[in-house]
Amino acid sequence: MCGIVGYTGPKTATPILIDGLKRLEYRGYDSAGICLADKSLNVIRTVGKVRTLEDRVKELGLPTEHCGIAHTRWATHGAPSEANAHPHTDDKKQFAVVHNGIIDNYACLRKKLEAQGHRFSSDTDSEVIPQLIAEFYQGDFCKAVTQALSKVSGTYGLAITSIYDPGVIVVARYGSPIVIGFGNGCNLVASDITALVPYTREVSYLNDGEMAILSSDKVEMCNLDNVPIEKRVATIDWDVEATGKGSYEHFMLKEIHEQPDAIGNTIRGRLNHQLDSTRLGGLNMTPHDMAKINRIVIAGCGSSMHAGWVGEYYFEEIARIPTEVEQAAEFRYRNPIITPDTLVLPISQSGETADTLAAVREATNKGATVAAICNVVGSTIAREAGRGVYLHAGPEISVASTKGFTCQVTALLMLAVMFGRNRHLGREQGAELLKEIASIPDLIRQVLKQAPVIERIAAKYVKADNFFYIGRGYLYPTALEGALKLKEISYVHAEGYHAAELKHGSIALLEENVPVVAMANAVPGQDKMIGNIRECLARHAPVIAVVSGDDHTADELADDIIRVPMSSRYVAPLTTIVALQLFAYYFAKFRGCPIDQPRNLAKSVTVE
Repeated sequence: MCGIVGYTGPKTATPILIDGLKRLEYRGYDSAGICLADKSLNVIRTVGKVRTLEDRVKELGLPTEHCGIAHTRWATHGAPSEANAHPHTDDKKQFAVVHNGIIDNYACLRKKLEAQGHRFSSDTDSEVIPQLIAEFYQGDFCKAVTQALSKVSGTYGLAITSIYDPGVIVVARYGSPIVIGFGNGCNLVASDITALVPYTREVSYLNDGEMAILSSDKVEMCNLDNVPIEKRVATIDWDVEATGKGSYEHFMLKEIHEQPDAIGNTIRGRLNHQLDSTRLGGLNMTPHDMAKINRIVIAGCGSSMHAGWVGEYYFEEIARIPTEVEQAAEFRYRNPIITPDTLVLPISQSGETADTLAAVREATNKGATVAAICNVVGSTIAREAGRGVYLHAGPEISVASTKGFTCQVTALLMLAVMFGRNRHLGREQGAELLKEIASIPDLIRQVLKQAPVIERIAAKYVKADNFFYIGRGYLYPTALEGALKLKEISYVHAEGYHAAELKHGSIALLEENVPVVAMANAVPGQDKMIGNIRECLARHAPVIAVVSGDDHTADELADDIIRVPMSSRYVAPLTTIVALQLFAYYFAKFRGCPIDQPRNLAKSVTVE
């Protein structure tokens, strides 16, 4: 879950490394460090965010080396501290390493290395790697790396430098993402293409068990047995401006407001009005292939899992296919029942989520048809699934997912229509659903116009420390996602519930200081939701109701009203969650929270 960047070329490396770390800071911000490599290793590390490291570098004088590696950390082994920050070196400072992942057998390796005389200076698992390389080094840098990695069990994305090969960076991957960037007279490495966009659009993605040796004028790639391999070069289609905040105060607010365009990109070219269906070529399934699917399993974590729960409603109602949602972390451990007629849909914004990747591999091993829903082109899950739907939402930098979630839900709706038309769904129903899908961007623009109203409501409740979010049907997963957004970025306790579950225990917690956010949209189940609102009011809990258009059913009951455009039950989760994203954003802002980088979290969870 940490951020890695490396550069070798004619320019001074430090500004490029610092810029790369800033672009990767959403992957971790407990500590940061750089190593400038020449005939000695110049290592600078700090606790805290990248700007602290940048200040330290300026104080010490800008190093002028042309090769270096850098790292921003999300702590796994060892508390955030300068000693535990990366890069790590061996005790003789011959090799420096930045590492993303977890070394499972580090304790055993450390004990053996200490017995051989190596002295450790951190509590991390990562430090065993440079010590192992030093132990094996006999004049061949790359060979020492492969020998060291043969002793390692666990996951890693690595960039390594050495005093013996100035200007060279050795890179290796097993389970943690690594991407190589081919520049003009230079070469780069990163854990995420976000760090590479200002310097190159030409990249290659390493697979597990692969290595790369970077110098300023060439990149050599091989496997861990030193057998040369050829890699396809892909082109990044993101603009540099897309990775910046522009005129917005926070990335999260920018990404909330980008949702109409992001969803437009997800939809573009995929509505087939000739057949009154959707066209998702990346699925690579014929009508006969789709007709054989008799069950769908969706795997995801966090917001992606919530999107999957909306998708379950879509597939079962629109396509009439039995569907279930699995927590990706549990998928492979509970030996799920998978047949060749099962379609497994892993959902991951980054395409690198470790638990979801493990679910992909388990489903593939069991013979399922696997189709990924991802945002990042060329990501590991997308490559290993081999088919699926790219969101084309653009980079999502804020840790709290916004446009990633809504684009995932939109993609699932389009998939459900495609499978529905393959089965029982008539042309008239298909045409109506296409109109609804096409209307989503404009409906969300209408929600965004409500931002000042939502901001005032958020200010009213800013001292509350506990919230309930309640919904029914399609809006139950929306309640879960709305609660997640609030607790992610404001650190208050927020719980999402199916409204009917309130009276089965949790209603005991309601009182005048516990606001309830109720999804009271004019969709099926609204009459029952009104009854649930009355139950909350009877316990003196203030109610914030999300309602549809000019519907006034909840007006006299709720303490505050958030209006979203009138829509069907299929689109209501999208308009409603945008309103809840805005509420969470303004609430966290009024409480003075670090919205884009909430404590203890990282954007892409690449460790189990």
